[in-house]
Amino acid sequence: MDNSPLARGDRAQLWLRLTLRGVLALGGAALVIWVGLPLLSLLSPFVLALIFAWMLNPGVRWIQRRTGISRKAVSLVLVVLVFAVIGGVLFGLGWIAVDQVRSLFDNQQSVLDDLLDGIVRVVNSLEGWLTGLGGIVPKGVLTTSGDLINAIMDWVQGLDLPGWLTEMAGQAPSMAANLSGFAVALVVFMMASYFITGDYPRLRFELTERVPLVARDFCRSVKDIFMSAFGGYIKSQLILSTGVFLILAVGFLLMRQPYGLLLALGLAVLDFIPIIGAGTVMVPWAVVDMVLGQYSEAAALMTVWGVIVLFRRFAEPKVLGDQTGLSPILSLVGIYLGMKAGGVLGMVVGPLLLLVCINLAKLGIFRPVLNDLSLAASDIHAILRSGRKPSETREE
Repeated sequence: MDNSPLARGDRAQLWLRLTLRGVLALGGAALVIWVGLPLLSLLSPFVLALIFAWMLNPGVRWIQRRTGISRKAVSLVLVVLVFAVIGGVLFGLGWIAVDQVRSLFDNQQSVLDDLLDGIVRVVNSLEGWLTGLGGIVPKGVLTTSGDLINAIMDWVQGLDLPGWLTEMAGQAPSMAANLSGFAVALVVFMMASYFITGDYPRLRFELTERVPLVARDFCRSVKDIFMSAFGGYIKSQLILSTGVFLILAVGFLLMRQPYGLLLALGLAVLDFIPIIGAGTVMVPWAVVDMVLGQYSEAAALMTVWGVIVLFRRFAEPKVLGDQTGLSPILSLVGIYLGMKAGGVLGMVVGPLLLLVCINLAKLGIFRPVLNDLSLAASDIHAILRSGRKPSETREE
């Protein structure tokens, strides 16, 4: 293997290729951030309608082949049926949630009193426990703990839950004003879903026929990788989160927990987020119940959490399977980078984007860049090792 530095012309072409690729990558990223994302937000009803039509297309085609009914009629019936089912489920859940929120507002003072009483009992228990350690721990620790308890008590006494709830209620008019825009977007989405589903084969044919064959094959490969990785991950996590929601809802129902549906929904959303999970709330909740002497509720919470953990451990390998192939350390890297870039939403999207990039790398899309980087590193190493100036390298 030749370890000599590159010739001057080869080196110039190499760095020119790397520079052009870097400029194109930065330009593409800037175009996506400043043009693509705003345009995607503007056209979101039509983009969602296209995705919805793509999901309905196999069912529409299957019904059309077996019944002989026109595609537009089948599309209309299927779109209306799907929206009716989804709307009915959301309406039922929304009705229960609104009823529980209304109950929370009606009983806000009693909820506040219960919250304050519980916190005061926890603080008093901690204070008595620290007093019993007076002869063991240094005095400075007790003084610091006492200051911390006093600070907690001041914070508890300064809580203004009724004021916070009133402030949230005051934002209702602005939320109602935004509801009209959402309603218009929803109507546009529903109409676009029908139109695109009815004309999906023709639209797909016209779009693909205008794309060169090489680009078409590449896009098909990228789509297959994207759907197997991204779509599989999202689908599996939604299935797991739905199972967690059902476990929490049943558990809170058996515990006769007030606002159980809201709590189950919130904890299921937390469980969807990597690393966080429902245990970040349920375990401290059970510890507080134990401190307050509510051992039966603490045991019930830990039982429900244990069922969730067992469900995750046994169901996740079957549901997720080998669809992603993302190792735990790479998942952690994706979660951390996503959190730094986009907060909580980035924690969910980060591993998925990393997974898509890894699968694109397996497709070979980054191989020319990696080859050039490897060649540049070898050239730099050869120059440093030989001790000669680049101008003194032999011309090949």
